Amino acid sequence: MPASYRTLAATGVAEIEVSRSRFLAEASRVETEEDARAAIVRVRRTHPDARHHCTAFVLGPRREIERSNDDGEPSGTAGAPILDTLRGADLTDAVVVVTRWFGGTLLGTGGLARAYGDAARAALEAAGSVVRVRHRTVLIEIDHGRAGRLEHDLRARGHDVLDVEYAGTARLSVAVRPEQVDVLRQLIAEATGGDAALVTGDDIWRDA
Repeated sequence: MPASYRTLAATGVAEIEVSRSRFLAEASRVETEEDARAAIVRVRRTHPDARHHCTAFVLGPRREIERSNDDGEPSGTAGAPILDTLRGADLTDAVVVVTRWFGGTLLGTGGLARAYGDAARAALEAAGSVVRVRHRTVLIEIDHGRAGRLEHDLRARGHDVLDVEYAGTARLSVAVRPEQVDVLRQLIAEATGGDAALVTGDDIWRDA
C-alpha cells in the first residue's frame, strides 16, 4: 500500500470550443465506483440536450480501477484521451465527464481526441490537486480527569485528534502516520504514567 497518492482538491469545470462544437468538462473527486457513476448520471441529467457525455475515472490508492467510455464517439477518440489526462496528471479517486454539443463540423478522429483531452486537462487544472496521506487510527482510553489535558497535549504536538467520547472512560481517537505509532505510544505512556490503554485500528486517508 502506498504512503500517499494525489487526487483532486475540488470540483473543476472548464469549457472549450472547437469548430463550433462545445466541450464542457467537469472533474470531480470521488471515492467509489458508485460515486463516479452517480457523478456521470448527474451531468447527463443536467445537460440532456447534449449529444455525447464521454467519461473516464480512476479509483484507488494504487489506481486499481480505470474506466472510460466514448458514449457514441468513434472508438478511442473520447474516453481514452480523457483517461490519459488523469494518468498524465498522476491523479486517482477522480472522474471526468466531457459533454459535447455538436457544432455541425466533423473534427476527425485526431481532432476529437485533442478536443476531449484538452477539455479534460482544463477541468483538472481548474480543480487543482492535493496529496492524501495514509494514517493509522489509534484509540486511547483514559480516566475522565486526565482526558482534557491529554487532548490538549496531543493537539499541541500536532497530532490529529479525530474524536473524543466520554463514556465509562474517556476515549480519544487519533490519526497518525503508521511510522509514528510507536512515538505516540511512548508519548502517551510518559504523559499518563502508563495508565492509558492504546489500541491501533484501521488505516485511513487524510488530506496533507
